[in-house]
Amino acid sequence: MSAPRWFQYARLALLDLIFPPRCAGCGRAGEWFCAKCVASLHRVREPICGRCGQELSSRSCLACRRHALPAYLHGLRAVAHHDGQLRKAIHRLKYERLSAIAEPLGQLLCDYLDANPLPFTLIVPVPLHDERQRERGYNQSALLADVVSRRTQQPAQQNILVRTRHTIPQVGLNEHERRQNLIDAFACVQRVDDAQVLLIDDVCTTGSTMSECAAALHAAGARSVWGLTLAR
Repeated sequence: MSAPRWFQYARLALLDLIFPPRCAGCGRAGEWFCAKCVASLHRVREPICGRCGQELSSRSCLACRRHALPAYLHGLRAVAHHDGQLRKAIHRLKYERLSAIAEPLGQLLCDYLDANPLPFTLIVPVPLHDERQRERGYNQSALLADVVSRRTQQPAQQNILVRTRHTIPQVGLNEHERRQNLIDAFACVQRVDDAQVLLIDDVCTTGSTMSECAAALHAAGARSVWGLTLAR
């Protein structure tokens, strides 16, 4: 079971006092993710595919022609490409227990939504399996979702979407293997009738995880599901 949110915030504030922030990207003192690193992000630029969110090199989306998103996932969007300082920051959030970096990274998601509004009435993070969350100490997607919830004043539900089995890591798997690995891996444990869901994760590669989560939310009554990630 994760710690209460007030405890998480108090812990982060105490850590800031004991260990002053250093940028997770460049190491500069003063901020967890500095303005210089934010400015260096390799942003996903228009024109993009209206469905999968990939940058378009022609009038039609090659990714969607090869493998279109399922109907219950209305679309995918990402702030930037998974490289440079953003990749470093996400790695530190996921694997080095630098949970404080979730605040500025979550703000990147909010800034994206300000510039590119998506319809949502409910925010849901992509879940980790209980075993992996115990190893990591937290679900990084839930931390990001909490930032988006506080900044947008829309509710976040962190426990309605669950992993029903412990899957192997997606890293290193091809597209077919990723989809096979996640079949029936998620379930929505309560109804979300007529909700417009914003599904939050840190990184999207093929969209397999988002698609399977969206299927579970759709089965529980969601009207629409949009996926938003930091990196693509």
